[in-house]
Amino acid sequence: MHPVGAGAWHLGHVHLLAWIRNRSSDVVDVFVYIVVLNLAIEYVPSVISESFTLSILTAILLKLALEVVIAFKTLILTRFKGTSVARQKALWAVALWVLAAGSKILVLELVALVFGDAVSLGGFIPVTGLVICLMLARAGVRWLLYDKPSPAAEHVPG
Repeated sequence: MHPVGAGAWHLGHVHLLAWIRNRSSDVVDVFVYIVVLNLAIEYVPSVISESFTLSILTAILLKLALEVVIAFKTLILTRFKGTSVARQKALWAVALWVLAAGSKILVLELVALVFGDAVSLGGFIPVTGLVICLMLARAGVRWLLYDKPSPAAEHVPG
């Protein structure tokens, strides 16, 4: 006989494992982000995290934020390529530029909102470098593991 709720925990555990197995590339991305972020914390004086646990949580937050940015970038590029009207192309080009710059500000503000002074990504220039390194590392690891380019890796935000 199982204690009350034990079946629900097991059922939730099975669903979590199934989700992880179906999204293994996302799990690998988080591991890559943890490594890159902690290297930045070690070698870039303005990038700070008070603990390793906070750096893990920051890496997860970065993963989520960058996935949203990549989705918007893909949408904008699709619209840009799908039009032949010069005015619309200019509009989508401006939208892409705003997204590229705004995404860095969004990441900085999101990290400040969630973690306060316990985590700092250093400002616009360091976070831009960090995002580029994150996306390049992600693309490299996916290439090594899966031997095919990631669709998101083709669109490095920046």
